[in-house]
Amino acid sequence: MSQELADLHAMWRIRVLEETILRLRLDGDVVGSVHLENGQEAIAVGACRRLRKQDAVFSTYRGHGWALARGVPPEKILAELLYRRTGVNGGRGGSAHFSAPEYGFYGENSIVGAGAPIAVGAALAAKFDGSGRVALTVFGDGAMNQGGVTEAMNLAAAMDLPVVFVCENNKYSELTPINDMVRNPDLSARAHALGIPAVRIDGNDPAEVAAAVGLAVTTAEHGRGPTFIEAATRRITGHYIGDAQTYRPAGELEADEKNEPLVRLGQKLGEAQAQKAEQRARDEIAAATERALAAPLTDPSTAREHLYV
Repeated sequence: MSQELADLHAMWRIRVLEETILRLRLDGDVVGSVHLENGQEAIAVGACRRLRKQDAVFSTYRGHGWALARGVPPEKILAELLYRRTGVNGGRGGSAHFSAPEYGFYGENSIVGAGAPIAVGAALAAKFDGSGRVALTVFGDGAMNQGGVTEAMNLAAAMDLPVVFVCENNKYSELTPINDMVRNPDLSARAHALGIPAVRIDGNDPAEVAAAVGLAVTTAEHGRGPTFIEAATRRITGHYIGDAQTYRPAGELEADEKNEPLVRLGQKLGEAQAQKAEQRARDEIAAATERALAAPLTDPSTAREHLYV
């Protein structure tokens, strides 16, 4: 299988997983807050392709796809969201709080930008534990206006910590265009100001993402400190389930759907290969969903287990 076909299949796995989660949420099998990443799959796929087993990923609450790209089995993700005992956290974490450290996925975070300082802590620990770990933290453009993110970037720069900061710039900070929130829309400029090497890339191209992350990991593992990657992308779904997206200008969503990563790479590879990649993903996720739904529900009396605060 070519790398491009493997990337397309990996992105389809995420897309179908998210479609399935949406259906389960609307049917009432999944409850609570759920955020999907349709349209942003290339960033997770490209980045995780270049990460090593010992590396650690800290995602946002829009993290189902990052977990899947990091190697977490879809059945375990779905079971977690469905409150099944077979979920990665025994059905206790749900959509916005699950983690799977055995796969190098150190969890989502429902506080905007809060993954960045945690990732910097993991990178600081790596300087002393001999693991050779590189920490990758991902956040949206809106999180760039959180003080904790800037503080985390400054500490990583000052101490040459092995961190990769990935900003998924999808144009909207929740429901507000990023251009309405900042004077300079080049968010990578903030990293440059802190002395961090930074690049702006096409986040809808998994190969370009992989190249940027690969270079950043090499930089980090050789003791040369952090890198900032601003990956331009678009989500083609609402910020949350039920988001009417009335803030979008007329025609914008339709244009984004024509440029989203699955469409672009599918057109490049041809209809036959694209359909085959999609069908493989649909068959896999359908089987995983069936197994997850058949698993026993989590005992509510265990809800306070593994709590330390």
